[in-house]
Amino acid sequence: MKNTSMLNKSPPGLVPSLLSIAKSTRAFLTILLAEIELHPGQDQLLDRLEVESPVNVSTLADLLAVRPSTVSKMLDRLIERGLVSRSANARDARRTMVHLTPAGLEAQGKVREIWLKLEADLTSALGEEEIAILDNSLHRADDILSQRLRRLR
Repeated sequence: MKNTSMLNKSPPGLVPSLLSIAKSTRAFLTILLAEIELHPGQDQLLDRLEVESPVNVSTLADLLAVRPSTVSKMLDRLIERGLVSRSANARDARRTMVHLTPAGLEAQGKVREIWLKLEADLTSALGEEEIAILDNSLHRADDILSQRLRRLR
């Protein structure tokens, strides 16, 4: 006879909520980013770049919590659009540096506007204290998950 006690238990509340929020946020962002011809993930990459401070691919991968090969694929698409450029590191030619172009800087501004719009939509029904608690809790959850994920990669 099967043990059905696990089947009858309801799942923990936090994980389904986080998954639902992630799914909804990604769907919302997909729609908003399509207006500026970007895909989810590309917005985060553009946000991490500064015009005067090129970043190497492995640092970008760490910042985005993805593999360097994922960053490389993203960069290929952004380079095609003229939003970023790549070059060899002046001190270590094995390292690839990523630069934000003027068109990339413009796209970065649009990404940040989209993020502000999404945040305004999310927070419009919340009070300041609720926003602060939610923000702190989400940052803490992100830190915990990121640390554990780094150990697994």
